Amino acid sequence: MSEGTVALVTGSAKRIGRAIALRLAREGARVAIHYQTSEAEARETARECGDAPVFRANLESVAEIQRLFEDVHAHFGRLDWLVNNAARFTRLDPMEITEADWDFIHSVNLKGTFFCCQSAARIMRGNGGGRIVNISSLGGIRPWAEHAHYCASKAGAIMLTKALAKAFAPEITVNSVAPGVIPFDEPDERVEKLIEATPARRAGTGDEIAEAVSYFLRTSNFVTGQVLAVDGGLSLR
Repeated sequence: MSEGTVALVTGSAKRIGRAIALRLAREGARVAIHYQTSEAEARETARECGDAPVFRANLESVAEIQRLFEDVHAHFGRLDWLVNNAARFTRLDPMEITEADWDFIHSVNLKGTFFCCQSAARIMRGNGGGRIVNISSLGGIRPWAEHAHYCASKAGAIMLTKALAKAFAPEITVNSVAPGVIPFDEPDERVEKLIEATPARRAGTGDEIAEAVSYFLRTSNFVTGQVLAVDGGLSLR
């Protein structure tokens, strides 16, 4: 990693995003912490990342996305890495999904991810290149009956990763990490069943996802358009 590398991690106040931000800060990156509503948690993550700057934006809004990247660029003078981690997740019977339910998920998981990639690439091209990692999901690889809207958004993020890897090459790589079961709360019955079905016979951790992200950010531009499932083998079932 080159000294002074600037990384923006969306949704980095809590859970996987927090683990990624802490990992990159430990490895020497200058990290920008993004949040929408979890300000207290974002500021705590920022403190643990060496008093990193904190940026608020609603990723449903393209205008706010563009402002976010302008603010990050103004603060650091560059952007080298983007980790699109921010996402929404709901569980609904597909016969009950409304237009509002659909838009709630897709406005951030797919639309927001695309416009973050676009805004980042505009800055990165001015820097001579960069790295983008999109956090997708096992749900983008395997179908879940009560998460049709979420699965569609994450499958879209995977194809978006591949399309942008071609569009942004060779200066910018775009890859994706697809987490399996990574619980941060007490597992419920559904999560316990998924853990039992995982060949590794355990849940994963945020730091294991962060390790995969770090690989994609540090590797050469000969690795692009790839999707790495960090799921203990669950996608094989």
